[in-house]
Amino acid sequence: MFDSVELGQSVDNKTFKEREKELRTRLLILQYRLLELSEFPVIIDFAGVDGAGKGATVNMLNTWMDPRYLRTIGYRAPNGEEQGRPRFWRYWRDLPPKGRTGLYLSGRYSLPLIQRVYDEIDDLEFDRHLAEIIRFENALIDDGALILKFWMHLSKDQQEQRFEELAADPTQSYRITEEDRRNHERYDDFVAVSEQLIIRTNRGRTPWHIIEGADPNHRYIRVGEIIEAELSRHLDAWERRKAAKTSASESNGFIDTGRTTVLDTLDLSLRVPKKKYRDLLQQYQARLGELGREAFTRGLSTALVFEGQDAAGKGGAIRRTVWSLDARMVSVQQFAAPTEEERAHHYLWRFWRRLPDAGYVTVFDRSWYGRVLVERAEGFATEDEWRRAYNEINEFENQIVDHGTLLLKFWLAISKEEQLERFQEREKSPYKHWKLTDEDWRNREQWDAYAQYAHDMIQYTSTSRSPWVLVEGDNKPHARLKVIRTVIDHLEQKIDEHA
Repeated sequence: MFDSVELGQSVDNKTFKEREKELRTRLLILQYRLLELSEFPVIIDFAGVDGAGKGATVNMLNTWMDPRYLRTIGYRAPNGEEQGRPRFWRYWRDLPPKGRTGLYLSGRYSLPLIQRVYDEIDDLEFDRHLAEIIRFENALIDDGALILKFWMHLSKDQQEQRFEELAADPTQSYRITEEDRRNHERYDDFVAVSEQLIIRTNRGRTPWHIIEGADPNHRYIRVGEIIEAELSRHLDAWERRKAAKTSASESNGFIDTGRTTVLDTLDLSLRVPKKKYRDLLQQYQARLGELGREAFTRGLSTALVFEGQDAAGKGGAIRRTVWSLDARMVSVQQFAAPTEEERAHHYLWRFWRRLPDAGYVTVFDRSWYGRVLVERAEGFATEDEWRRAYNEINEFENQIVDHGTLLLKFWLAISKEEQLERFQEREKSPYKHWKLTDEDWRNREQWDAYAQYAHDMIQYTSTSRSPWVLVEGDNKPHARLKVIRTVIDHLEQKIDEHA
């Protein structure tokens, strides 16, 4: 594979200066077009052989283009904060907003490559890591992102010569590390594993561009011209689609108002007497407090998701659940319409950023399921967007669970009659009327549609690893106890597994 780029290609200085001037102009024009459109981000990854000019090429791009709209990120081994969250947390965190460009060094490909070369993982685990990367890239591409991947290559002799040149230069010698030299000793292993990596992840929508890195002039021009061509093509295609787009939504899907849903099977008549509720609540909260401290000591994180109809009692259930936990260990995240910053990113971005650190608890009051509920109902997401969201959400939750986080998802269900009664109570209450909005009444008019959307959501995202817990909510004491009891049961099991 790499023999085909070991050709000794070079560009003389005179030719380079001529081509550089034109290329810089075109790149700047495209960069400002991208900023003006602000419909998608550009993600540019640099990987490959040590000493092949990855960092120098990134520096050159920062010189050629407007650095105000570029962000350069070089990754090292995960730090404590990053280790406390799923592997891809830091990559989601660092995504550029729409209209901007991110330049990445030692990114998502670096760690699995190193681990496989040094036999820290086997071929099966290596392939699993690459499959995870492919799904990550597909999610971004489906959302409109342009991803460009450059593999910078040197032959073994060229790499050794490059190291010698850097070592002889007092101003550059620091760039050659002991790790670089160890990797050079395993050059043949690196090439073999790199070929596997490229073959597995060289996809039609995210191909690898293999660049011969020996001559800086050739390397800079080649990378710049590929960026110019691909960005121009992507902008043209996006502008054509935007001109042809007639509405923000295609369809919210067929709605069968007579369809029986999983919510219809719930027994909403379940009740808990007040005295029994008070006694059990005290017992449950005491036990949950003990488990919360034990989980914190063991570094076991918990994510609790609360969804349900308006006025279903999510807030009350959340308050009773977190009451006995150390407030320093708990974060309650409430989500409404995305902010301007959040709209400039993939819809999962804002949820990735709020995942709990090791030992902590994050409560999501509303969540990523808005994509298949309110955004589907209101037409904020196209049919293609909300349909593919089921798979994107399953992948997101699999990564949370794979990391060892306890993920529990609660749907609080109430009857239409009970909701109306609670709405009317809120209208009359001097301290609850603010909780009732015009949007609540409008959503109520779509009761049957929302029931179908919830059924679809549960059907496609209730998996063995992250099932939905359906909570009968007409009686608040019953609902609150069921939520706390469920958290206790799963947290006890999680702690036992790590004993």
